[in-house]
Amino acid sequence: MLFCVTASHKTASFELLERLSRNPQSVAPTLIEAGAQGAVVLATCNRFEAYVETDGLGPDAVLDAVEQATGIPSSELDGSYRMIEDGRVAEHLFAVASGLESVVSGEGEIAGQVRRALTGAREQGTTSPALERLFQRASQAQRRVKNVTALQRAGRSLVRLALELADSRIADWSAERVLLVGTGAYAAVTLATLRERGAVDIRVYSPSGRAELFAKKHDIKAVFADGYAAAARESSLLITCTSVTEPVLGPEQLQRAVGEAETGCWRAGAHSSSQLVIDLGMPRNVDPAVAQLEGVALLDLETIRLHAPLEELQATDAARAVVREAAEDFRAVRSRAVVTPAVVALRTHIFTLLEAEIQRARNRGDEDGLVEQAMRHLAGVLLHTPTTRAHELAAQGRGDEFLTALETLYGLTPEAPAASDAATA
Repeated sequence: MLFCVTASHKTASFELLERLSRNPQSVAPTLIEAGAQGAVVLATCNRFEAYVETDGLGPDAVLDAVEQATGIPSSELDGSYRMIEDGRVAEHLFAVASGLESVVSGEGEIAGQVRRALTGAREQGTTSPALERLFQRASQAQRRVKNVTALQRAGRSLVRLALELADSRIADWSAERVLLVGTGAYAAVTLATLRERGAVDIRVYSPSGRAELFAKKHDIKAVFADGYAAAARESSLLITCTSVTEPVLGPEQLQRAVGEAETGCWRAGAHSSSQLVIDLGMPRNVDPAVAQLEGVALLDLETIRLHAPLEELQATDAARAVVREAAEDFRAVRSRAVVTPAVVALRTHIFTLLEAEIQRARNRGDEDGLVEQAMRHLAGVLLHTPTTRAHELAAQGRGDEFLTALETLYGLTPEAPAASDAATA
């Protein structure tokens, strides 16, 4: 049985994910010690997942192992994780590897992280044949999504389209005073796109207090909470892209008090008489009321998406379809593996009888081999239907019916498949 314990930006706080990811290399060995047949751990800044193969280890035991390895009480994890079991594990991992579950849909970095997670498990000796096949198929699904859909362009396209729409208002990007609100993956993409267009005067503010770290990494200046409102008022272009659920920018930040002067926190130069606010947040980062302020224009995702190419709007749906198809193929292969030993046992039994009869025919003078040829053809014809039915029943989750029939008719009781056989059948 395969299952996955997953905590991500969708279910857990950044602080909890950070704690889970501090020592991920200890989790898989702890799971093996607890009785798992295999374990692969995927840990990123936005995700912590343990993929486990086991015959008897339950979800509670897995959480206990995570608690032991990370030092985080399982009570703190309540409500911050999801448990995905067996048939849905493949589709989830394939979606993760393809970037469908990322903060920025289609981001490519996660594919490499998935591959490195498998490599790390191999080095630790914690992987298993079934997990090997699962993760290898995940990489194949990711490549197919990349090749046949526009998913990897879709996330970046929202930023690109927003700035293209802003072009009509901006004569010289190098003269813009830009304030970027947010420090996640979208913020990094936005910053790169701004620089491509020639923007140089860029500052960053983080509602969660990570502006200084982001600014240092990207060689820009940070704005802190006590200077946020002043920086917002003195900017000519504001771009918000955070994952917070409440607006981070409203009229109270943009309205200058009577008699208030500029603070000089930006470089010398004339302050723009108008401001453009671009809201890339989902849910909204900007209070729609700012659009009513004099001299302020608001460009939000709803407006941006109206200008998006249809192919890119449909990219996520197309990618999901590819992932579902790949997951169905994976499940079908695993199902067939259940009846593989039975099919092998049946074929071995039939061909043992066949060889005995062929030898008897030779002893009776079948020198030209015509009888042998006819008997081999007949054996193949007779085996075709039960072999096909075995695979059909396995795909329907009824493989045990074939095993019962085989025992009833022939007295054959094949052994359960070894893990390596099940993974590679």
